[in-house]
Amino acid sequence: MAAKGADGANLSVVVHKAGDLRLENRPIPEPGPNEVLLKMHSVGICGSDVHYWTHGRIGDFVVKNPMVLGHEASGTVVKVGSAVTKLKKGDRVAIEPGVPREIDEFCKTGRYNLSPTIFFCATPPDDGNLCRYYKHDANFCYKLPDNVTFEEGALIEPLSVGIHACRRAGVTLGSKVFICGAGPIGLVTLLTAKVMGAAQVVITDLSAPRLEKAKEIGADFTVQVKSESPEEVAHLVEQALGCMPDITVECTGAQASIQTGIYATRSGGTLVLVGLGSEMATLPIVNAAVREVDIRGVFRYCNTWPMAIAMLASKKVDIQPLVTHRFPLEKAMEAFETTKKGLGIKIMLKCDPSDQNP
Repeated sequence: MAAKGADGANLSVVVHKAGDLRLENRPIPEPGPNEVLLKMHSVGICGSDVHYWTHGRIGDFVVKNPMVLGHEASGTVVKVGSAVTKLKKGDRVAIEPGVPREIDEFCKTGRYNLSPTIFFCATPPDDGNLCRYYKHDANFCYKLPDNVTFEEGALIEPLSVGIHACRRAGVTLGSKVFICGAGPIGLVTLLTAKVMGAAQVVITDLSAPRLEKAKEIGADFTVQVKSESPEEVAHLVEQALGCMPDITVECTGAQASIQTGIYATRSGGTLVLVGLGSEMATLPIVNAAVREVDIRGVFRYCNTWPMAIAMLASKKVDIQPLVTHRFPLEKAMEAFETTKKGLGIKIMLKCDPSDQNP
């Protein structure tokens, strides 16, 4: 048992069912041979955390038993399992929340995110890490360099979605990119596209403040969507860029936005679907087919943490401006309400009462 001391017990943010979110004390876990026990420091709130709280499910993933939320996280190693060699007590780490349970064909080809039996923080029935103490597979905890903060470490999780999406899209030197949606995922996709060599990036959203943030962090053009049809938005995107984009990354999941993505993408280009909306959607699929627009899916990420850490350590990417609110873990309810209202961009919970710094 890790020392409780002045830290109190293992305060955790737990969803019981739709609408029922609680702060409760749980036992401090004991790490297995290949695991490390972490004292959590910074954990971001994701739209999925809020969705499990408000709806009790996402698609086929249903909250049947109480589940700890949180999967965008960093912390400090306080105990190592008997077989762990690469980490030691005191190491600051970022956590990759998806850990394969078996070496299946997806793992063998390096696409472990597609393994059907993967463990994933805060996806039922697996507990997340929005708590004081959490244990995790040591191979999926990545040591942070001294010049990368805990908050940047936590932000590697959303940043990884942007990296994986841009890789799947084939963003490269000179790409013209259109991003639908300027929420946290749209913004990390923007940051990644720019650092991967995109010449120009245009981004759309309904919200003027979000587009303002996009402009601040490097968007070349922004288009605020009001009541235009998908074809009209596609035309505005073409006007802004001076041409149709080679690559569109759809980060909203909204049907109208996916339609816009198809209409906007240049013939022979690529549309990557990151945002998840309703299971069925009506799309201009013939338009995509006859123009050879490739439509590719994205499910989380794989093999992104080392690259993300290198990007942050080299200062190629400044992700800190995405954090707009901070709350101590004890005020988790308030933090979740703030996220639900759509205030700010990324809301960070600070889990270590003795260190509330970024």
